Amino acid sequence: MKTTITPRVRNLVLLLLAVTGMLFAGAGTASAHAALTGSDPSSGVVVAKAPTQISLTFSEKVSTNDDSLRVLNPKGKRVDVGKPSNISGTTYATQVRSGLPDGTYTVAWQVVSADSHPVGGAFTFSIGSPSKTVVSASAEQDVGGGLVGGLYGFGRYMSYAGFIVMVGGAAFILACWQRGAGVRALQRLVVSGWVSLTAATLWLLLLRGSYSTTGKVGDIFDLNLLGQVLQTKTGAALVSRLLLLAAAALFIAVLFGAYDKREDEEKRDLTFGLAIGGGVVAAGLAASWALAEHASTGLQPGIAMPVDVVHLLAVAIWLGGLSALLVSLYRAPVDNLVGRAAVQNFSRIAFGSVLALVATGIYQSWRQLGSWSAFTDTGYGQLLLVKIGLVALLVGIASISRRWTARLAETTATAGTVVEKRAPEKEKAHASASTKTADSSATTSAEASASSATASAKAGVAGATASAEAGSDGAASTKGAGSGAPGDSKRAAQLARQQSAVDTARQKRLRDADPVRFGLRRSVLAEAAVAVVVLAVTTALTATEPGRTEEDAKAAKSSSSSSSSSSAGALTLDMSFDTGGTDGKGVIRLDLDPARVGGNEMHVYVQRPNGRAFDVPEVKVAFTLAAKKIGPLPVTPDRITTGHWAANGIQIPMAGDWKISVTVRTSDIDQTTVDKNAQIG
Repeated sequence: MKTTITPRVRNLVLLLLAVTGMLFAGAGTASAHAALTGSDPSSGVVVAKAPTQISLTFSEKVSTNDDSLRVLNPKGKRVDVGKPSNISGTTYATQVRSGLPDGTYTVAWQVVSADSHPVGGAFTFSIGSPSKTVVSASAEQDVGGGLVGGLYGFGRYMSYAGFIVMVGGAAFILACWQRGAGVRALQRLVVSGWVSLTAATLWLLLLRGSYSTTGKVGDIFDLNLLGQVLQTKTGAALVSRLLLLAAAALFIAVLFGAYDKREDEEKRDLTFGLAIGGGVVAAGLAASWALAEHASTGLQPGIAMPVDVVHLLAVAIWLGGLSALLVSLYRAPVDNLVGRAAVQNFSRIAFGSVLALVATGIYQSWRQLGSWSAFTDTGYGQLLLVKIGLVALLVGIASISRRWTARLAETTATAGTVVEKRAPEKEKAHASASTKTADSSATTSAEASASSATASAKAGVAGATASAEAGSDGAASTKGAGSGAPGDSKRAAQLARQQSAVDTARQKRLRDADPVRFGLRRSVLAEAAVAVVVLAVTTALTATEPGRTEEDAKAAKSSSSSSSSSSAGALTLDMSFDTGGTDGKGVIRLDLDPARVGGNEMHVYVQRPNGRAFDVPEVKVAFTLAAKKIGPLPVTPDRITTGHWAANGIQIPMAGDWKISVTVRTSDIDQTTVDKNAQIG
């Protein structure tokens, strides 16, 4: 017995697979940013002796320049000397001046990770004892932002959009609707995709130097920075993309030139060759992203890069083909409307593309996503949840389009019926016009015969007079025609515009006459609108630090601080908080040294969920020993720098299990208190 799958079941399976794939696929587009996993001296530590160098350890190899590692004294002046160097593995160091005085120093770093994204941050350490500093650690952490960062992000979006439109539009013509090669609107769509990708690539190449270093608008046209970019992996990928775009221009010229002029039988032979050549160029363009960005680093890059190429091609065929279908439904001429067969072909190809996205997304999730908690605890995970919802909506609208496709009548048959109905009317009108012409001709002939005698009688005298008048009238006629030419040309242009508007309205009326085709157009338009938003969210994801990297970095920092505290006999407590307001989540780390009866030194570090310093207006601490009914003993620490508060001489009267409460205020009205018990003494 043969089993059949109903369209409704098939659509539900498609929706489930797409959402599942996107749940895991999102991390595959941006999950290899480098993160700081350790430093010497450690963040927030107080050392007795001035160090001779500052070393930083990252989660992967990074690229550095002269200003990648900067050490600033309390007055904001640099005290580092020489260029940063790779001393071992993923550890980089810079030398500092000898004999540094006591005080709080800021280490600001900005590097380029192996996936081409600039990352940076800052932390403080103190020599002897903490002091006030004029350096704002949060200001030193703004990397890849500002105007240059925004322009670079826009360029990335346009490059993705251009690639999708160009590749998807060409694939739609070759695989679904070969007669579409002659439709002007489709030609403009594919060419605009090529122009957008080319312009965006040049734009990114120009911005890259400033984006990855200073972030200043004035450095965009710095030729020295441009020369440095050309020597990097990202620069080489952008140049390779430009060369492949030259080959793509040749492909487009053949597609809309020689291919369009061929007959249908001849097109079948040329289609295979164009599909092979275009596929090679499209794969090369996709590889220019895969070879330079996230897939080229981390686990199994030899497998991840081909998978990334397939992922990008599947997105282009699906969303780019959707754009081509939308243009075909709205702009194709009435005598060359896209038919049911072409729409059904695209529906099948789109289904295959979604399956490819699911397969590549599952692999990327296993490779790079991290824990399930990253979906809600990190900004990247929250963006990914937004993308999942949008993709679910997109597939749901696509299922509606598939229903309209199943009901779509063949356009050519409808057009033929219209022509057959109009032909008799035209013949009838022509016959009527011929009859009127014949009657008019007979009347004219009779009148001419009646007056012929009179005309011949006066032939001698009238001949000379008529000749003279004819010459005079001819000259006047010529002059009049010459002076009336500008007005006639304006009138002709006006009539041409009116006729064009009438033709456009007539074609729109004929396109809208079929309610099924009209419904399909509306549903495809809704798909395209959601696809634009999905592409914007995906572009934002490529510039966001992923959850796996954040969690690995936080785990490494926690391990480092715990081991440091254990060796010194100090107490370290980590407490999460949420004031409930906007931007109210964070983590508090409290260090108490030496955590025994008598005087103690306390440092409180307030950080965001991503590990960066959190600039809060107020922090208060209280110690309570409930067993002995002591406390709460209030302590108001002093603000040292962004996210760092400290207090000296805290007296603990006796040993015991103390409850340490920390109150943090994130705004004028939002605050909360968190506590944790610890053994002191």
